[in-house]
Amino acid sequence: MDKLFGTLRLTPLGARRRTRPTALRTAAEYSGQWGWTLAAGSPPPHDGTRCDCGVPRCAAPNLHHRVGPVIAPGATAAELAARCPAGAPLLLPTGHQFDVLDVPARPGLQALVRLERMGTQVGPVLASPAGRLLLFVAPGTAERLPDLLYRMGWDDASLDLACHGLGSYLAAPPTPLGPLGPMRWLRRPTAENAPPEARLLLGTLAYACHRTRDRELAC
Repeated sequence: MDKLFGTLRLTPLGARRRTRPTALRTAAEYSGQWGWTLAAGSPPPHDGTRCDCGVPRCAAPNLHHRVGPVIAPGATAAELAARCPAGAPLLLPTGHQFDVLDVPARPGLQALVRLERMGTQVGPVLASPAGRLLLFVAPGTAERLPDLLYRMGWDDASLDLACHGLGSYLAAPPTPLGPLGPMRWLRRPTAENAPPEARLLLGTLAYACHRTRDRELAC
């Protein structure tokens, strides 16, 4: 057990029946309850695990090449049904209500345990089947990330830590990433866990990523 960070394990996600009503209910929750912007993507042309869009660590690989019209927060059930075709993956455009910090699962889980033990407010957190953890933070973080890390004494180029902001997309749970399986919530959105300012999380996340990298290089 890691004495500094503790441990937090992902439990297997059981098989779930994917139906259009379920997808629409999910879209209604994201749009109506949480006030998030949505978009319908396109089914992947192949296995869906790699993307040729050029965005480092794309969080919606091969799902965003033919994105439908953006669905504004608070859309009606009829609007969602019309704009979310059957079988289309549900996407969350980042940079509107939130940006997303993207880190490897192992250091991300360690940092999450540490942050919650310290009483730090952590917003919604997604577990990607690609082995990444996605932490929701305040919008505008992506463009400020290099400066934020620099002020904390970190070189962002040396860390496996990215941020998805304006112009990027996130596959919304329970959208699957090809054969890897579905995106899922590790910390679901609630009325109490709005995306926090990134500076509250970055120091702990950067240190966890740095230490994991050093251990891997030493092996």
